[in-house]
Amino acid sequence: MTAITTPDAPTVGADAPVVAARRTKNYRRLIGPALTRVGALALVLALWTAITAAGLVDPLYLPSPHAVWDAFVRANSRHPIAAGVDRTVIGEQNYYLWEHLLASLQRIAAGVGLAIVVGPPVGFLMGMLTPVRLVTEPILNFLRALPPLGYIGLLIVWFGIGDLSKVWLLFLAAFPPIAVATLSGVTGVKHDYLHAARALGAGRAQVITRVVLPATLPEVISGVRIATAFAWTTVVAAELNNGIPGIGGLAYIAGTQLNTPLTIACIIVIGCAALVLDSVIGFIGAKAVPWKGKV
Repeated sequence: MTAITTPDAPTVGADAPVVAARRTKNYRRLIGPALTRVGALALVLALWTAITAAGLVDPLYLPSPHAVWDAFVRANSRHPIAAGVDRTVIGEQNYYLWEHLLASLQRIAAGVGLAIVVGPPVGFLMGMLTPVRLVTEPILNFLRALPPLGYIGLLIVWFGIGDLSKVWLLFLAAFPPIAVATLSGVTGVKHDYLHAARALGAGRAQVITRVVLPATLPEVISGVRIATAFAWTTVVAAELNNGIPGIGGLAYIAGTQLNTPLTIACIIVIGCAALVLDSVIGFIGAKAVPWKGKV
């Protein structure tokens, strides 16, 4: 007897045990890693709480999780300017924490967005035209080797301490990974694909649009993912000067004021935002290039 299924009823018949086993396997595959991560996080929090409760480390260097949470709540609410004073202030540095985060995300979007516009065409030309690669590859490797703090002072001289210098810094941090990934994708296209396309009568333009570009796109998306992460790690350097509002600028100022709970709260927010950004880009990449790893 074959299985009978309806939209509103569970599967019955000979295939029911197989379907149930498959569902159980999928459930374990999804829930197992999640429980492992939650358990690891709980272990870290428990160890952190135990160390601070025992007084093994001075609170100036390692505040308790409760103190960090209080700093996070304070940064996202209105509170008295001082004890016993009726006047209230907004968050930290006259901005809520989410406003600091939003300002940094806007700078990241501008810098990485510009790199996404410029990087793939440059990398594609380098991969397709040897003379272009010979001229531009040393410059690209030079930019990739420089730490962002190496030219932040020069960018401030050129563009001032406003957002323009910060966007340029984030662009210079994101551009090399995207260009290099695109170059790697173009030069890594299998010759068998190119020969097969030409044997079937494809012209140069068709080879580029039907073979090279689809084969390169997964590498471009991987480059964007790496570039976004690298630019996000540069946001603190970008916001060292006049970085308010900005989550990196707030973390820097909190550190100079020895406000360790707020500094750790900013670090946690920066890390969580980076994880979310990476997950979003990974999801978009999986949808945009479903053929990755299958050809």
